[in-house]
Amino acid sequence: MPHQAVTVNTPWKKVADSIEFIPAEYSGKTQSESVAQEMLRCDVADIDRLVDAGLPFEDRSGVRHFDVNDLYNLGMYSNKANTQPELAFRMLFRFAGRPVDDLLREKSWDFRVRLDCVECDEVAPWRFEAPDVVRFGGCVVGGEAPQAGRGSAEYAATITTTGARTPLVSAELRRLTREYLDAGYRWQMIPVAMQADYELVHALGATSCIAASLFLAERFRAAGYRAEAKRGWFCGVLGGALDLPHACVEVEDEDGSVKTVDIAKAQLAARLSPNTRDFQELCVGSIYNKVIPSTASGNVSFGHHECGSPLPVQVRADIRAAR
Repeated sequence: MPHQAVTVNTPWKKVADSIEFIPAEYSGKTQSESVAQEMLRCDVADIDRLVDAGLPFEDRSGVRHFDVNDLYNLGMYSNKANTQPELAFRMLFRFAGRPVDDLLREKSWDFRVRLDCVECDEVAPWRFEAPDVVRFGGCVVGGEAPQAGRGSAEYAATITTTGARTPLVSAELRRLTREYLDAGYRWQMIPVAMQADYELVHALGATSCIAASLFLAERFRAAGYRAEAKRGWFCGVLGGALDLPHACVEVEDEDGSVKTVDIAKAQLAARLSPNTRDFQELCVGSIYNKVIPSTASGNVSFGHHECGSPLPVQVRADIRAAR
């Protein structure tokens, strides 16, 4: 049955004014107008209203194309309750309103990553920032490093993660974390390359996991603590169908232990549901089993191919609960 657009009482200009559109230097307008209508559950007149309100687009052969991040953010903050982004993130964060004990047990994941090097013309070594779970009580079965080759490579392993309650001890670290959470930055979907430009992201009043982690790690270091933003993967997202970038801060607390501060997930959980206080507290120092940390620093790509191609390696993860 064809999808029926729902357009009643959606103040799209107000929604557009409430978010920051992706700047042109980071924008990739790959989504056609029909995709935009489906994502936002709207019609052509609504797309016209959004364009009039400033939604950037490119006209290709008479068809308007939009940046997928702009569409996700419009849907997230539309309050329609039926857009694809709202439904996806509501499903994603169902676990955050449940008792957190389930996040502390061991959990295994079938972990697959494909690396694609665009415009690759020679056999060359691959570098892949692999899962780094052993130091957090997890384990890796399989996971051979990609061999030298051309064009594409794969990594596969069974990853076991676990959780532990290790809240921040330092009053100063907790103060800096709370200060950031209370600063009023609005969580948005942002391209990974732009997230690394965290000063720009915060200047726009926005935030994201990588930008927030880079910023907070800098604040921790300025206060005299050893801290680093680290990248990883957020697991179990729509059965592996949605590949979300993830980052957190690793900081050496006053008790000598390395703690993780998953600041953006705490923000997003608070945004999506008021019934997530226990999960938000878990994000401030503890680890949980839905995250696979990696060896990558916060603004470093997961993959690199030493072939000389000027284009970055495309990395696609598929992570599913092991049966």
